[in-house]
Amino acid sequence: MRILSSTGFAILGAGLIAISFGLARFAFGLFVPPIREDLELLSYAIGLVGSLPLISFVLATLIAPFAADRLGARTTALVSGTFGVIGLGLISQARDPLSLGAGLFASGICTGLMMPALTAAMQALVRRSLHGRVSSVMNAGTSVGVAVSVPAVLFLADAWRYAYLLFAILAFIGVVVTWFLLPSVSRVMPAEAAPPPPISAMQWASLIRLSLFAFVMGYVSSAYWIFAPDLVVTVGALSPSDTGWLWLAAGIAGLGGAVVADLADRNNPAITHALMLMMLSASLALLAASPGQLVIAIFSALVFGLAYMSLTGLYLMSAIRQLPGRLAMGPVLPFLAVSLGQAVGSPVVGLLLDDFGYANGFAMFASIGILVAILSPLYPPDSGAQEDIIEDETGLQSAYDYQLQDEEGEPLQLVALEGFEEGAEAGSAPDLDDNGGRTEPGSN
Repeated sequence: MRILSSTGFAILGAGLIAISFGLARFAFGLFVPPIREDLELLSYAIGLVGSLPLISFVLATLIAPFAADRLGARTTALVSGTFGVIGLGLISQARDPLSLGAGLFASGICTGLMMPALTAAMQALVRRSLHGRVSSVMNAGTSVGVAVSVPAVLFLADAWRYAYLLFAILAFIGVVVTWFLLPSVSRVMPAEAAPPPPISAMQWASLIRLSLFAFVMGYVSSAYWIFAPDLVVTVGALSPSDTGWLWLAAGIAGLGGAVVADLADRNNPAITHALMLMMLSASLALLAASPGQLVIAIFSALVFGLAYMSLTGLYLMSAIRQLPGRLAMGPVLPFLAVSLGQAVGSPVVGLLLDDFGYANGFAMFASIGILVAILSPLYPPDSGAQEDIIEDETGLQSAYDYQLQDEEGEPLQLVALEGFEEGAEAGSAPDLDDNGGRTEPGSN
């Protein structure tokens, strides 16, 4: 098997994230207007089925680290992609809320398994000094996937079944590419790494605060992800195809979220959090105030995309720093909290829209976001081990640097598995078994 370079792995990871997050998870909101009309669903029903992929995402994420360790990165990613193909295919053939919900639930499993699989592969194959950069590229795949879904709604707004069939085909291509390019590796824990100390009471308190902030952000953002296109079509009388420009704007702006981790380090995580959460809330209020103005709607999507991707990146960096040495728990915790918030928020916002209308419902959610933004001084600071970050060691990479430490608590300087760098340069590498160990040539 030919091994990918760090750049190649980052591109592959971004593509798989684009499918599993962008298409299997976030594209649904684009097609809510025609789906609701074809299946004759109330807003509450849309909110309820829209929460199913978030619930399955949480369940899949809980077992994903163990699956990646036991099955290897390739097998876990293949299982993820298979659920994506099944889920997107079921959505394309949905005739009632039950079949639609089944497809969305399967899609959520796809989303929950993919990132832990890629993270396990990254830890085994990519030099630690590049983990932050590679992770940022892979995370950008979400924005790319959201943007990729735009042509489908522009040309297939009234034929959403064909759009989801196209998504299923793309997911199948992702499965094939995974089979040929992603090695069967698992996380590697070097012998020189000190075992992580027990989680202290102070760490638990910080993690609880971080999780509450992430939960509320997910709760507030659920209104936009699920109902923003439906708002501009139902209230603003825009064409369903016009909603594609919202997701294109959100996807492009979301690419800028990678710089916010550095911004948080150079300023203050609490200040950055308050600013981004205020921006996210403002995007909801702006869209509700002028749903019939396409330019204003697109601007609100730009603000939303930047704020949402920035906040998820900030939560990721904070969680990693709060849990040095815990490779399976740190990157997973914030995404669980955000998804739980979205799972709870989706049916609630649907109920509010049915009872109070779109403008009032969105305003209520925006006000919650503003209130929590005011509480941002309670955002947890960095852990004591990383308070002395020097100026040129900011952002996500500086957080990854402390994931493995020596007995003195200093970052462990490592490269990828022996032979991988040389193999990447030569275009080949040693074969690996399902646990990331070497195998004899031809035995894999």
